[in-house]
Amino acid sequence: MKKSITVLGAGGKMGQWFTKYFASIGYEVIGFDSEAPITDKSVKKATSLVGAVLNADLVLLCTPTRRTPEIIRLIAKEMKRGSFLIEITSQKAKTAAALLKIPSKINPVCIHPMFGPGAKKIKGQNIISIPIKDAKKELALVKSLFEGANFVTIDAIEHDKKIAIILGLTHLVNLAFANILSKDDKISLTERMSGTTFKIQKILSESIMTESTELIETIISNPEIRRAAEEFWKDVGRLLTAIQEGKSEEINTYIRTVQENLAKNSNLEESYKKLNTMINAIEK
Repeated sequence: MKKSITVLGAGGKMGQWFTKYFASIGYEVIGFDSEAPITDKSVKKATSLVGAVLNADLVLLCTPTRRTPEIIRLIAKEMKRGSFLIEITSQKAKTAAALLKIPSKINPVCIHPMFGPGAKKIKGQNIISIPIKDAKKELALVKSLFEGANFVTIDAIEHDKKIAIILGLTHLVNLAFANILSKDDKISLTERMSGTTFKIQKILSESIMTESTELIETIISNPEIRRAAEEFWKDVGRLLTAIQEGKSEEINTYIRTVQENLAKNSNLEESYKKLNTMINAIEK
């Protein structure tokens, strides 16, 4: 008999990705979504939230971050004994706290897949695992579900701090950059004039803009982003002031310090080669 998994939020982009993935590895997939239509014909559509989770071996939440803690509270008591409740939100402090409170008959699993719905395969993708009650058991389940992925284990608080940089700051910077691009009434000329750096940055910012407004807002609203964002804003102001005042040595010292600090843990020349490899692949 096939194992079953229920995907809540199956009509969303990540929900669609996971329904296809689990169907491809032999699971019976039940989907429920109160906001978006489920178009995948291989998915059995549930007619209610409770009906969707009653008999599932696994329940995967592909739901908005702000609503997930409440959904956890609503469904956990309805799930069968021994089943697994898995959530994938991009912020973990509140969702991890909600998972800690679910009935002991249910196994909580807290992960953050570090890939989007455009991923073609699971092999090589990064998945962050946040321990809730039984770290070994939870990680073992996740590894069995996503064979070939890379796993990092970290607690909820540290996760949110790291994600503030990995996703929060990058989204914040690219949102502002995309806003400037959107006001360029001669963008075709800008593109014809552009070089490697601009092309890559434009692609990155535009790809981020394909995400839902709700997801972007959630990512940049991570409370842990404030410290990094304030440092970024302070440095931009400092550099602009130095430029205006003609303080070349101060600017050069800042740049050298950044280069030296980065070089301690990164191969800058190798990064430049990768940048050119990327643009060459794009322009083929």
